[in-house]
Amino acid sequence: MSVSETVNEQTPAGERADLLESLAKQRHFLRFTTRELTDEQAGLRTTASELCLGGLIKHVTSAERGWVQFIKRGPSAMPDFTALTEDDWGRRADEFRMLPGETLAGVLAEYEEVAKETDELVATLPDLGASHPLPKAPWYEADARWSARRVLMHIATETAQHAGHADIIRESLDGAKSMG
Repeated sequence: MSVSETVNEQTPAGERADLLESLAKQRHFLRFTTRELTDEQAGLRTTASELCLGGLIKHVTSAERGWVQFIKRGPSAMPDFTALTEDDWGRRADEFRMLPGETLAGVLAEYEEVAKETDELVATLPDLGASHPLPKAPWYEADARWSARRVLMHIATETAQHAGHADIIRESLDGAKSMG
């Protein structure tokens, strides 16, 4: 890490600080949609979509965890999406719902743990430009590579996208809005 990227050993600066700030802001907006909800409310579908607030947070948690492992270990950390079975896709669909026994507090706590791991990685990764080939998936270009920087921007973008979904779901639930 260069001097321009770090103020001291504990406080990232420059590009790393920008990445951490962006991630924190988008995570806040996503979590904010669940304020003052019960577990039951967090699991309700309020639109034509299959999505619920707790499920969105579970999905973002799983996606962020997977991408962090990708940064650390490369494509072997993620599945070959072209080889997933119907059962595999069914299990992945469970990421988008609150399952029996799951609580909103538990889902949020797991999200917080994953966020801490990501933030630590942003602060300590020797090279944000280090890249790996993407895992096999029909939605990725063949032979594409993503740097850690690009993956972190993708995490922030996906979190923002799902925070928008969550805002619509919450407004449909009880009229509460994140802004306005």
